[in-house]
Parts: sequence; structure tokens; C-alpha cells
Amino acid sequence: MKGGRSKGETKKAEPKLSVKKGAVAKKPAKKAKTEKDPNKPKRPASAFFVFMEEFRKTYKEKHPNNKSVAAVGKAGGDKWKSMSDAEKGPYIARADKRRAEYEKKLQAYNKKQSEGAAAEEESDKSRSEVNDEDEEDEDGSAEDDDDDEE
Repeated sequence: MKGGRSKGETKKAEPKLSVKKGAVAKKPAKKAKTEKDPNKPKRPASAFFVFMEEFRKTYKEKHPNNKSVAAVGKAGGDKWKSMSDAEKGPYIARADKRRAEYEKKLQAYNKKQSEGAAAEEESDKSRSEVNDEDEEDEDGSAEDDDDDEE
């Protein structure tokens, strides 16, 4: 028999790929999260969330003993799905109004950030100059402290 084994032959150890037990596949390194700017405007609520603000109040009045957030969300979602476009209209209009306000605030924020980035280079230079003056203040050879008047 070509290539086949007879019953009397012993099985030779074949090289196998070994996998260590408990070994976990390497995950790609996570990127460092950038810190969120607390001054950046928050995104506006969608029409559904505008609806839910109102729905939560009415639901809690009708069901004062219900403490489940999931039940309120499920009931609100079911009602939202069953509403017609005409019934959703006021909520969509409020959401659009909030979105327009958000876009204005975001543009102002971005403009402020771009101006701040350009001015930051200059301020770094001036900070080092200010630090040099502060060192002279400690020696007593520089001007008086006028910082308290600001």
C-alpha cells in the first residue's frame, strides 16, 4: 500500500501547532481616549427623546408605583411606534429647533477653538516671558505685583 499504514506500524508524532490553554488572542492596542472638552456643547435630543421627556411625566402620573426604567422606556417606544407622522410633528419640530441652536453654538465653539489654537502659540511664548519676570520678582529686582488688581 502506497502511503498508507498497516495495522502493525506505530503512529509517528506529527508536529502540531500548540495552543496554550487560557491564552487569549492579542487584541490591537487601544488608542488613548482624548479628554472631552467640558465647554463643548452637548448634542441635541432627537424627536423621540423630546417625546420621552413628556411621556415620562405622564406615565409616572398614571403609574406611580412603577419604579422600572425599562418599563417606561418600553411603553414609550411602543407608543412612539404607534403614533402617526402628524402626531410626531410637534416633537420633530422641537428637535429641529434644538438642532439649529446646537449648530449655532457648535459653530461659535469651533470658531473660538480655532482662534484659541492660533493664540496658544503666542501665549506659550508670553508665558515663558512671564515666568522669567516672576523669577526676578523673587529676587526683588522686578516690578511690583499688579496682578491683584485684575
